[in-house]
Amino acid sequence: MIELRREQDVFILHMNNGENRFNEAFISALNGALDEVERFDGAAALVTTGEGKFYSNGLDLTWMMGPECGAPQAFVGQVQGLLARLLTFPRITIAAINGHAFAAGAMLALCHDFRVMRDDRGYFCLPEVDINIPFTPGMSALIQARLQPQVAHEACTTGRRYGASDAVASGIVSEACSEAQVLQQAVARAAALSGKTSATVGAIKRGLYAQVTARLLEADVALSGLG
Repeated sequence: MIELRREQDVFILHMNNGENRFNEAFISALNGALDEVERFDGAAALVTTGEGKFYSNGLDLTWMMGPECGAPQAFVGQVQGLLARLLTFPRITIAAINGHAFAAGAMLALCHDFRVMRDDRGYFCLPEVDINIPFTPGMSALIQARLQPQVAHEACTTGRRYGASDAVASGIVSEACSEAQVLQQAVARAAALSGKTSATVGAIKRGLYAQVTARLLEADVALSGLG
């Protein structure tokens, strides 16, 4: 479900599990790949991408409500731990958004330093208002930290689906390009920034997002905030 490869100084993390919804196995695999990138001794940056028409559609709510999950509230805490980790990851990170990025999948994209989006298909969307699931305090803090105030307000209160051109205009993504160029462009941007010292990058991000990560890592996560 997760493939990790390295092209010179860029690690490419490929999520290839259909809609790439978050369940325990998926989160564990993502963290395992991040462990490998973090342990690497040398210049490196990270690009993440999905497959087909999906980057990630967020939480696997069917799995969460089934017997295999057992403790949905604890799992939301695991997801927020992953978001906090990626937000402060000690490498430059770029999301190559190849298709739909919805709900927690959109939040995952927001945790990257930069985002490149496919211009002919796929939406960035925070649909929680339409499925009657409020954001947790940590998720709200993340969205407010990574989007301009009016954009965050509109995205959260209307559930608007942003296509690539609107996402660029709103500052949600850095640029949009064709399907064939999304990953290539993200890798090129990552390669240009791969020489940044990891310890310094990590320290800067932890300083910038100390309040956000504190909210994401709070022990008590309300079930009403599933995304």
